[in-house]
Amino acid sequence: MKLFGKRGRDDAGRATGSPLAQATALYLAGRYAAAEAEARAVARSRPHDDQYGPLALSLAAMATGAQGCHAEAVAQYDAVLPDFGRIFGAEHPQTLKLRSDRAQQLTSLARHAESEAECAAVARTADRGTGPEMELIAGAARNGLVFALNAQGRHQEAEAVAAEALAAHRGQGRLAVVLRLGLARSLNGQGRHEEAVAEAERIDALRRSLPEEDCRVETGAVELVMANAYLALGRQSEARSLAAAAHTACRAAFGADHRRTVEAGELLDRIDGA
Repeated sequence: MKLFGKRGRDDAGRATGSPLAQATALYLAGRYAAAEAEARAVARSRPHDDQYGPLALSLAAMATGAQGCHAEAVAQYDAVLPDFGRIFGAEHPQTLKLRSDRAQQLTSLARHAESEAECAAVARTADRGTGPEMELIAGAARNGLVFALNAQGRHQEAEAVAAEALAAHRGQGRLAVVLRLGLARSLNGQGRHEEAVAEAERIDALRRSLPEEDCRVETGAVELVMANAYLALGRQSEARSLAAAAHTACRAAFGADHRRTVEAGELLDRIDGA
């Protein structure tokens, strides 16, 4: 997750005059390849032990993951994590954010148990901190935990974690969107499909109330939740329409190899094979 700043982004990138301002703007605009290239150029230009070098590489890793190159993103996070610990400290918000971002890429590689353990550890550490940044990091890590639990079929646990995180957050921004997506997935996993549809409708309304850049990385997610619910409810035509829309949107936004593009394609195949 990328959940710092007023709209959920890293203040180091968004600040006027920051070396990462251009790379961050490209990322927020959904131009992930250009953002990656710009961030890498910034990293190469920074002196040794300058904080913007590691921050630039973390942004490059984020952009790499957004292009569906999940294994490469994890490798990049692994390479830069020691620098974050050395420059910022093990329990600094930037380091915890990096660990949360990395853990959620692990789930995209089906390394769900590892992701679960790391997200839980980050959330516990963030809970010991103070201030809005730590609260966002704890919520982001719990979102990753919800996703990992759902991926392992532990839907009741996922629902409980999502509900607890939403109660603690009480916000209406992007963090609420992603936590509610995890909640809706858990409802589908428990066969509570009507509830999942209702939750997806609430998420869609919330998403539409936010600036487009805030939820661009969630492209296709609401449609997939609703498509799965509709399919289980026997509303096959509606399910296929939403799954096809999600697949087209995800392929355009993230590429063919992104986990959500693949998920949408698999759902389409399942519907067409039914």
